Amino acid sequence: MDIQKRLFIKRFKKSKFGVYSLFIILFLYIISLFAEVVAPHDPNRYDSKKSESPPNIIRFFDEAGNFQISPFVYDYKFERNKITLRKEFVEDKTVKYKIGYFIRGDKYDFLGIFESNIHLFGIDGRMIYILGADKLGRDLFSRIIFGTRMSLSIGLLGVVLSLLLGVVLGGFSGYYGGITDQIIQRIIEVLRSFPQIPLWLTLAAALPNSWSTTQVYFSISIILSLTTWTGLARVIRGKFISLREEDFILASKLAGTSDAKIMFVYMLPSFYSYLIAHLTLSVPNMIVAETSLSFLGLGLQAPAVSWGVLLQSVQNFTSIVHMPWMLSTCVVVVISILAFNFAGDALRDAADPYEG
Repeated sequence: MDIQKRLFIKRFKKSKFGVYSLFIILFLYIISLFAEVVAPHDPNRYDSKKSESPPNIIRFFDEAGNFQISPFVYDYKFERNKITLRKEFVEDKTVKYKIGYFIRGDKYDFLGIFESNIHLFGIDGRMIYILGADKLGRDLFSRIIFGTRMSLSIGLLGVVLSLLLGVVLGGFSGYYGGITDQIIQRIIEVLRSFPQIPLWLTLAAALPNSWSTTQVYFSISIILSLTTWTGLARVIRGKFISLREEDFILASKLAGTSDAKIMFVYMLPSFYSYLIAHLTLSVPNMIVAETSLSFLGLGLQAPAVSWGVLLQSVQNFTSIVHMPWMLSTCVVVVISILAFNFAGDALRDAADPYEG
């Protein structure tokens, strides 16, 4: 087993994109775990005077060209365009704010463990807009950080539930065969006969409007998992069918070993590598599904913050033209999806015994 693990790691390291992507994924999950600390502000805090404010440019050199040890930003002042009557922001070089580290800001309850108001960086007593502000004057960077937690956790939770359903039902179907196999396969065929996206939309639209954010969160995770486990179940069924006649399985049966132990202790570990690769490749599909549902108004809704909720603000061309920084969410989504796909491909290749 140790030799197999070393070979798996060696094959995986051959893929530079896979290694870099895995670091990006870990970085995103670490940020989402410490979202309250990393984000300079509460995601729903707003300053109406700074609505539609462009990103603050972080600087180390002042107007005279002098280097500043502490980074700083200039304040923005706005004027009304006499023709379009829209606000136009211009940097006010006379007002400069230094960016501090581990400053006190909005209070938060960190993972329900303790209360604090320490943030990784920010401006004491004022809001900083690293990626600009939305129409209500909320910090887009903070909202993306909190949205990352919501979207990545839904993707991971949905995949875990799908994995459990696929492994258990697919394992029972392949191991026992007979009437058990027939029933499970007919259920799979019925579920796979429905178009996936309309089925998601129908189930999501059935959620009551009175439900809390937590209830909708877990409901969306369950909906996504209930419609994606069928493909994995068929693969697991095939693997169990090929293994159930092996000598070590027959010997275990003769020794009186329980079926559950044979299935999940002796048979399942033989294709752990495949499950890891499948898990990594399935997460981006879940993320895209949640983002799509929230974007269409059928998933998470404000005041909840997710990537799909943030993308609702760029549904029209006018918003994109006047606030192009709102597309930052799209950039984060694309990077995360590519990272999961590259890492999943590398894990799948590393798990292939005939590769390299």
